Amino acid sequence: MAKFSAPRAQARPAAPAVTTDASGTPDSPARRAQPLALAAAGVTVVLWASAFVSIRSAGEAYAPGALALGRLLTGSLVLVAILLIRREGLPPRAAWPGIVVSGLLWFGGYSVVLNWGEQLVDAGTASLVVNIAPLLMALLAFRLLGEKLAPRLLTGMAVSFAGAVVVGLSMAGGGSTSVLGVLLCLVAAVAYAGGVVAQKPTLAYATPLQVTTYGALIGAVGCLPFGWQLVQDAAHAPLSATLNMVYLGVFPTALAFTTWAYALARTTASRMGATTYAVPAIVVLMAWLLLDEIPGPLTLAGGVLCLAGVAVARSRPRRVKDQLPEAA
Repeated sequence: MAKFSAPRAQARPAAPAVTTDASGTPDSPARRAQPLALAAAGVTVVLWASAFVSIRSAGEAYAPGALALGRLLTGSLVLVAILLIRREGLPPRAAWPGIVVSGLLWFGGYSVVLNWGEQLVDAGTASLVVNIAPLLMALLAFRLLGEKLAPRLLTGMAVSFAGAVVVGLSMAGGGSTSVLGVLLCLVAAVAYAGGVVAQKPTLAYATPLQVTTYGALIGAVGCLPFGWQLVQDAAHAPLSATLNMVYLGVFPTALAFTTWAYALARTTASRMGATTYAVPAIVVLMAWLLLDEIPGPLTLAGGVLCLAGVAVARSRPRRVKDQLPEAA
């Protein structure tokens, strides 16, 4: 008769080594990626702040739609080149609905409306009005994506929004704020929030570079009706305005939207939206240095509030350690 032997115990794969940080908290790839995501968000915030200043400058020679198209064409060329070098190819079918929505709403519509608004209001005021978008983003993400509204997030957003209101009121006192310009910036904020919420689930299927590249291409296609206007404006625009348009395409679009997508894939839309509350404070500083739009004390105080709110919103509650008494 055949003899049956007990099955040999299979050797279990060795458990991955668990490292700890300086405080003794277990380390992990996700935890190690947090500083990179925060750095990526910081790059985005600084470059997007510079975009408000560049739009203000280039908008003197380029019409809103022409500037948006020129920016997106420049950014798309850079992104496609990087995509080909990395050989990432087309995103999967599941990613396309979010890419199309974010491309039309955020890359295309937002750019045109914001450019128009910045021809009527100064760079600082435009950035502050647009920054109601994080509040809209948090509400949409709560409703559509099931994200939680943590107390620290809500508190930080409230502080930052108060700072934005203070800056807006201080800058509106001079009578230079256009009602139409403010309304256009509000429309831009809605497009911005809708685009981010559409983009967030897409990052589960496609890489940040794919989402950014094809979003920019779709935005550029949506702006093609402004093509002839771009040709006419480029023929008469000073070199400084054209260089500003190229800068907008390479840095605030190609680079900043990619770092944004990288960071967004590693956190919630609400927390990323709260991070952008730092933009108005940086815009006020850049407008002061580059455009001679001098902020007053109230404006600076509002900028400090914006930054303080971001710090609160991005902070995490301290982990409660084991409360059992140690053995004597």
